[in-house]
Amino acid sequence: MNVLDKVLTLRPTSVVSRLGPASRLPVLSPRELSQALENAPAALPCLPVPARPMLPGLLAAARGEDAVLGLVCPHPLADRGAAERFVAAVQEVAEADGHARPLFLQAGPVRVPGTAPTSLAPVKDGLFRLVDTGFSLVALDVSRLPASGAVESVLRLSETLVEREFALEVSLPGGPEGEELEGARILLEGLAPRMPGLRFLRVSESVLGEEVQDVQFLRSLVDLAGQYGLGISVGEAGRRSTRVLPTYVAAGVKKVECAAPFERLALAVWPAAERENLEQKARKAGLTPGELLGVLGGQLSPLEPADASRLEALTFAEASEVLESLGASRTGWKSMLFLAENRGD
Repeated sequence: MNVLDKVLTLRPTSVVSRLGPASRLPVLSPRELSQALENAPAALPCLPVPARPMLPGLLAAARGEDAVLGLVCPHPLADRGAAERFVAAVQEVAEADGHARPLFLQAGPVRVPGTAPTSLAPVKDGLFRLVDTGFSLVALDVSRLPASGAVESVLRLSETLVEREFALEVSLPGGPEGEELEGARILLEGLAPRMPGLRFLRVSESVLGEEVQDVQFLRSLVDLAGQYGLGISVGEAGRRSTRVLPTYVAAGVKKVECAAPFERLALAVWPAAERENLEQKARKAGLTPGELLGVLGGQLSPLEPADASRLEALTFAEASEVLESLGASRTGWKSMLFLAENRGD
């Protein structure tokens, strides 16, 4: 067996089921990828796909930088077909381009609205539908809940995900300013022993400060999560500038979700009338225009071929810069070699 063949045996069962036995696309769990990069000065990059014309640029950047890449579907429960369309689009474009570097597909963050059974029931149903969709990571946003309520809700929601050995990410719970570290401790004490698939504790970039990042707090989170065998994930990164990304790597962050630059790129190439309509709808929905663009997908009128080509090129350039900033360059083949040699057979 060659390296790729060995790595393909590590794909989650749900991924193989969705992609089909003939697929040779290495969609892996971030569990394995984190292990492969354990001692590397790098964080797993997780980038959004606000518009389908961006996919070829994102994947080409990963090949050009020889990088591991995560792709995120931020609102997989937006409608019953959102998750399936996302995974199908990734598979179509990646296989057409012969993509052979490691990928992971993230669903969410899925917002958890409360602790009441009536609030959790539709979310639980939606997560159940995600099980066989092809994602290798599910992220839950419990930032609106206190720590104790977050523990209760996550345990109720994640039974099926735990049974199927999904990798999970959970956000910092809500709480008074200055008590975030204690909230994280309560969350991890309640979840880590009972959820072996829990891989990341997510903190939003906004919690780390607007002008100057609170690196000491971030390192404290890294140390705390490490005590439970977890890594820290920074979400909503790059809102002001991607120049802050190396800071996260230096602090020991294991995964960075960088959405804002790509949402701005996507919106910039859409016609002015479409942008204005998106902005109005986004305000009503409580989303950013870039998020809503990703949710609506094919409901919008298609871009002109020249605009689509320009968006692909701009995406390639932006993604290449982000991958380099996160230390992900030259992690693709290296991680595949590690996994092929240490897959336990």
